Amino acid sequence: MVGLRAKIDTGASTSALHATEISEFKRNGERWVRFTAHLGTLVQRRHRCEAPLVARKIIKSSNGQAQTRYVVRTLLALGDHLWPVEFTLTCRKTMRYRLLLGSKALMDGKWLVDPARTYVQEKPQTLTSPGAP
Repeated sequence: MVGLRAKIDTGASTSALHATEISEFKRNGERWVRFTAHLGTLVQRRHRCEAPLVARKIIKSSNGQAQTRYVVRTLLALGDHLWPVEFTLTCRKTMRYRLLLGSKALMDGKWLVDPARTYVQEKPQTLTSPGAP
């Protein structure tokens, strides 16, 4: 697991993850996407990923430009809470935060946002998968 600072954006419906080298492919007749996720805050870590393609979605940015993005689903850990979140894949290299959490992810996770506070959540404990050492 990699710690990653996220921008909470209740004005954005969809969550976004900084990704590059994005390509679609087929696996067993299903559509998948392969991409490099850029994780870490102070030290950048690149992680090559593959995930089933959930959808393609047209996203309008805050400056009004529309962009078609791939959508994947993965588990997100915030504190001791873990839930599935859909992320669009996009280049966020010019953004301060590599991960944006939109309102749908916050509602699905049953989170309440206090805009007057920052960094109120403890760092997550290391999670292990079943069968992992």
